[in-house]
Amino acid sequence: MKRGKVYLIGAGPGDPELVTLKAVRALGAADIVLHDDLVNPAILAHARPGARIVSVGKRGGCRSTPQAFIERLMVRLARRGSVVARLKGGDPFVFGRGGEELARLRAAGVECEVVSGVTAGIGVPAAAGIPVTHRGLARGVAFVTGHTCEGAAPDWSALARSGLTIVVYMGIATLGEIVAGLRASGMASDTPAAAIQHGTTSRQQQVITTLADLPAAVAAAELASPAILVIGEVVGLADLAGAAAAGRAAA
Repeated sequence: MKRGKVYLIGAGPGDPELVTLKAVRALGAADIVLHDDLVNPAILAHARPGARIVSVGKRGGCRSTPQAFIERLMVRLARRGSVVARLKGGDPFVFGRGGEELARLRAAGVECEVVSGVTAGIGVPAAAGIPVTHRGLARGVAFVTGHTCEGAAPDWSALARSGLTIVVYMGIATLGEIVAGLRASGMASDTPAAAIQHGTTSRQQQVITTLADLPAAVAAAELASPAILVIGEVVGLADLAGAAAAGRAAA
């Protein structure tokens, strides 16, 4: 009897050329590909001919496939002997619920292999010419989410004092609260800040401004999800001309 397996694969931040060689090999071995909404469709071309492609989209503010259903489906398919590619935007272990899926598969006795991807928190700022760490400006970086199922917020006071670059995933909807929390915690209103939508792709748009002006700049540019927020002195290194050129060149 054929033994099933699940690959948890990171598809990267959007540009299909940023997917890893290991991810390409895993997609080529899969009988079934379960992919999220944020996965660039061009990456699905790496699936083997005849593979079943199934959208299990998950996006904030939209109708989504329940997480519990996705996990049950992966277990059922693998137990039937299928090789399953669970294709997720960015990296499966960075705000991708990959840890939850891995735990569910292990509990069910299903073989699973994690294939890391380029996370948006690094790849998207880079596409705008922003290094998330830089000697003399930022000794580290903190990745946080602006949206949680229980509505809890990060410790903005600790982050404001840390001296770290702050990269916020899923933060557009709560941008006003994020900025208010950081400013109330002592972060200077003129701290450089950026919002980058559809990073690394031909649709990339960004605003480079200050913390205080970020909500107004995002509203004026009509930026929306998916977007990454970057807050810290490293934003001052952004290469606006280079970022625009990179966005036009990306698929």
